[in-house]
Amino acid sequence: MFKLYGAHILCLLLLLQQVDCQANDKVQIDGPLENKDFFVKEGSQGGMMLYRFIFQPPVVSLRLTGDTDGIIEIVSDGVLYLNKALDWETKKVHKLQLEGLNASGQKVQGPYFINIYVEDINDNPPTFEKNNYTGTVRQNSRPGKPFMYIKAIDLDDPNTLNGQLSYRLRNHFPNPFQEMLFQVDNVTGAISTTKAGHQYLDPAQEREYVLDVEVYDMAGQSINAFSASTDVRVTVLENLWKSPGLVKIKENSTEPHPISIAQVQWNYPGAYYEISSKETPSVKLPFMVDNNGTIYVTEPLDREKKESYSFYVYAKEEGISLSYPVTVNVTVEDINDNPPVCNKALTKFEVQENEVAGNYIGTFQASDADKEGTINSRLHYDIVYQNPKIPVDKLFRIDFGTGNINILQSALNRQEASNYSLKVEVTDQVFKTVCDVLINVIDINDQIPIFEKSDYGDVTLPEDRRVGTVILEIQATDGDEPFTGSSQIIYTVTNGDPNNTFSIRTDPKTNRGYVTINKVLDFETTPMYYLDIGATNPEPLVLGTQYNSSSFTKLRVAVTDVDEVPVFLQKTYTVEMLENVTFGTFVMTARAYDPEGAQIKYSLKNNNRNWLRIDPLSGSIYTAALMDRETESPYVVQIVATEQTRASKSSMAQLTLNLKDVNDNPPQLEKDSVFFCHPLQGNQKAKIDVHDPDIYSYIPKFSYVLLGDNTVQNNWNVSKDGLHAYISPKNINLEEKDYDIPIKINDNGRPPMEGVVYLKVKVCRCVEGRCFIPTDPSPFPTVATAIGILVAVLIVIGVILGIVFLRLKRKSQSQQISTKANPASRPNCRA
Repeated sequence: MFKLYGAHILCLLLLLQQVDCQANDKVQIDGPLENKDFFVKEGSQGGMMLYRFIFQPPVVSLRLTGDTDGIIEIVSDGVLYLNKALDWETKKVHKLQLEGLNASGQKVQGPYFINIYVEDINDNPPTFEKNNYTGTVRQNSRPGKPFMYIKAIDLDDPNTLNGQLSYRLRNHFPNPFQEMLFQVDNVTGAISTTKAGHQYLDPAQEREYVLDVEVYDMAGQSINAFSASTDVRVTVLENLWKSPGLVKIKENSTEPHPISIAQVQWNYPGAYYEISSKETPSVKLPFMVDNNGTIYVTEPLDREKKESYSFYVYAKEEGISLSYPVTVNVTVEDINDNPPVCNKALTKFEVQENEVAGNYIGTFQASDADKEGTINSRLHYDIVYQNPKIPVDKLFRIDFGTGNINILQSALNRQEASNYSLKVEVTDQVFKTVCDVLINVIDINDQIPIFEKSDYGDVTLPEDRRVGTVILEIQATDGDEPFTGSSQIIYTVTNGDPNNTFSIRTDPKTNRGYVTINKVLDFETTPMYYLDIGATNPEPLVLGTQYNSSSFTKLRVAVTDVDEVPVFLQKTYTVEMLENVTFGTFVMTARAYDPEGAQIKYSLKNNNRNWLRIDPLSGSIYTAALMDRETESPYVVQIVATEQTRASKSSMAQLTLNLKDVNDNPPQLEKDSVFFCHPLQGNQKAKIDVHDPDIYSYIPKFSYVLLGDNTVQNNWNVSKDGLHAYISPKNINLEEKDYDIPIKINDNGRPPMEGVVYLKVKVCRCVEGRCFIPTDPSPFPTVATAIGILVAVLIVIGVILGIVFLRLKRKSQSQQISTKANPASRPNCRA
């Protein structure tokens, strides 16, 4: 009866504690003396019964010792209970010893070890370490790069949701834009600028901001979560990352190099700097930058080789550019380090013997490699020598500044001197050079060119004859002195060719003229040309002499029709469009015509992915399938125009379709596996390397969510530090094997794209910091095994050969016995 009464009391107590006490074995409420573990939520009301220990004589009572803390007691009938609530924050485990005593109070059983594990409940709100935070951020700071951190603490168990905190930015003041200028990492409390903040923050417009930041426990996933808030005052400072302005360097410096020429500085410490050519990134520059941002020129520069340089300086951290590069422009300043140079080894001029005093003969030209338009390259000219000096010296004059040569006296006589040699001294501010000039005195131009034919008749050409083809040779002669301007002949088409379809080149040695096709012939435009051709001299004729009909000839050119290929109005087309346009979107219209007027039919060539289609009659091109920039861009196809005739001649134009990116790809793993060394030590984490095929993806904006069942959630954690994501083990007792961890990654783009990736995490034994993977035993035999096999094979072969030889010997012996028994069978060997 006592047992029944006690059982009912026990059930009544458990019922008050909302414990199911049905008549089944699912809940064990009593049992023998033994080691026991209990799990009790903190805050449970006093009087809570935990367990009833059943004991048999000689045990008549129980004694409880250890971490009772005046809270845990046991009564004489063996009921273990709490007289008031436990507190996880005060003590997480109560370690007790239970002993069975006899009637004399002596220990006869035990001790038994009783552990009471206190389970945390969410009974502590989070609190910020500071009531107010202050920080500074530089203008144009990289989005997602933290410039300060806030931190809150929660006394609840950090290994449960009770103690896991989530930060949020409620608002900031002022908020002049529709987009938030700041953001806070919900896990780490890192505060950084958004893309809008990177673009709009300007201390000249608004210098101070107050950020209203909240923190929630329960990882912010429950409406019952506790929260706290704080103000963060952020001061916007001027951007230090800017171009140093134009840098000027004197050329050919003799100072020791490298020489400091400029300074750049990133907004925060810890960055390093790299230089890249703006024109050709792979070209090595004569400049360098150190880790302090000081820019140096590494060697003397020569302005005459390169007058200016423009290059980028990047600020980087962990191989990633922190912002746009700044441009450094360097101008190499000229010094007078180059002497004047004669443009020709010998400069020649011609002058007629009857030339009037003061007439212009020509301009002598010299040059200076120093900077044009400066005093370093300004040249002066002077004639310092004349040969011969007949009839007098100083027959010629050269302008001091321009180099123009004029005749001073009308005293030239070709019979006395056919040429004059001059020495012209050319000087700049520092250097001096002497150049040679030859002036030939030529006969007067009193003879006109005379054509050998007054009419060259007809020439017939197909319209597809190539440009540059010589169609006819013509000849005129001149009686003046050979190889002078008076006898040299220039042929020109004076009439009948308004578009310069033809040109005439003169052979300077023979004065023979070559009539050449200068532009494409077109039967449909001009089927016939009636050309008038004239022959003249570069030197003017003497007074009283004029060109007449003998210096002119005629030529008729007939152009014949050729069935030509269709002609496109454009040979190349370039179109830009979004990669996700719908089927049937209009792209462009190609237009071609047939010179003979035949109908044109259009088609596409090299449309390998069948992304496009073309209307065969109009030439309009439309999309025919879903396009993908990540698969191919630009997409290049040929447009074919074919004439609808028996010949079916065709021509092609090229369409280049530049596909503009849209956010249509979820992030992917760059490396699909990481490893941790076994046994785990704690505080270990591995970076999750990801990439996104889309152009405008921004990895610091990616968000990561750990998926999987309770085992995955209890064993692993995924976190983010603002730039990178990391995976770390929660449970340091993980066994040595491979784990497939599902992670959902969202690129937070427009539109946002997310996908689930499976990261293979190896927990493995390590050798020298590397995962050690034992190799399988070799499938090949060892040397000893191979020798054994070889010996066995040789023995078998020997046995087989022995049997064969033995059988052959026995057969031979049997044949000999048979011969002796039958002498008649022997051959007759007598002669």
